Amino acid sequence: MDKKIVAATLLQALAVAQREGRAETLDSLVEKLRVRRKDIRSTLTVLHRQGMVDVLRMRLTLSGFAIGSALIGKTLPALRAAPRSATAAA
Repeated sequence: MDKKIVAATLLQALAVAQREGRAETLDSLVEKLRVRRKDIRSTLTVLHRQGMVDVLRMRLTLSGFAIGSALIGKTLPALRAAPRSATAAA
């Protein structure tokens, strides 16, 4: 799982929630994105250190909101690679 894709997906999800006036929690992000809690927590920590997310309030900062808003409506790469087919093409 690419951490940059997880970060972009988190920024997008948090921007949508913030626009709608909803607050996301760690549990709701785990459930919504179907990503391991550990991966979301570590990515949120990195985004917090970069000044994109205030994890104490689970809200985006101005720069995080700008990036997340720019990602709304964009198709992001899949969080996981598609499973390989059980049979090989002949």
